[in-house]
Amino acid sequence: MSDILQQICDHKRTEIDAAKCAVPVSDLQSQLTSAPTVRDFVGSLRDKHPMGLIAEVKKASPSAGLIRADFDPVAIAETYAAHGAACVSVLTDEKYFQGSLEYLKQIRASIDLPVLRKDFILDPYQVIEARAAGADCVLLIAECLDDAELADLYAQATELGMAALIEIYEPSNLDRVLRLDPPLVGVNNRNLKTMTTDLSHCIELRKEIPADVLMVGESGIHTREDVDRLQNAGIHAILVGETLMKSQDIGAKVDELTGNNHQ
Repeated sequence: MSDILQQICDHKRTEIDAAKCAVPVSDLQSQLTSAPTVRDFVGSLRDKHPMGLIAEVKKASPSAGLIRADFDPVAIAETYAAHGAACVSVLTDEKYFQGSLEYLKQIRASIDLPVLRKDFILDPYQVIEARAAGADCVLLIAECLDDAELADLYAQATELGMAALIEIYEPSNLDRVLRLDPPLVGVNNRNLKTMTTDLSHCIELRKEIPADVLMVGESGIHTREDVDRLQNAGIHAILVGETLMKSQDIGAKVDELTGNNHQ
């Protein structure tokens, strides 16, 4: 695990402990009955073949700092939905990404698209928390989790009816991810040790992933040419945050990446 990832995960565990004290898991579980019905995250991506866009609501990041000062999460998500995104990803990590679970709740109530909770999920508590907030999918980062944790969290998400986007960077993690037989796998093109991105990383890994697994390319996607390159390599979906959040006209940038022509 890279130093930054280790640092984030260490801090996250203290946050989880505090959350459990503030809202016991039994209270969270009782909120599940009133949670909005799960939307089909993978189905929504498949409906957008050959390339589904997971558009990300992201105010800041450790690598870029503050990305967007005029940050209205609901308005941004509504723009994504209006311009043909398949799903919306919402950063809920507060310390490193200036995100919030509250943003996810507000966004889920304002759009019809499936919503991903993008965070460092290390504990079953967070999976229940995500579902109670209305998330349809959770991110599981293989680099942060051992085999037992990954399997447990994946099973927990499945049990609650949610999808899980299992993300890897290191090729050495692929076998243990594929053992879970997931319908959805993400490959991060950002090297968390150097913070550089390389699109060829997910293109190479696509060759190692079964054709029936819906693969998501993450990070380093800036132009329609980048999207075409990934599409031609058999990648079915992209997760894009920074490029969209830095655009003056977010809707126009979504149109460019998806090839949609909104007038």
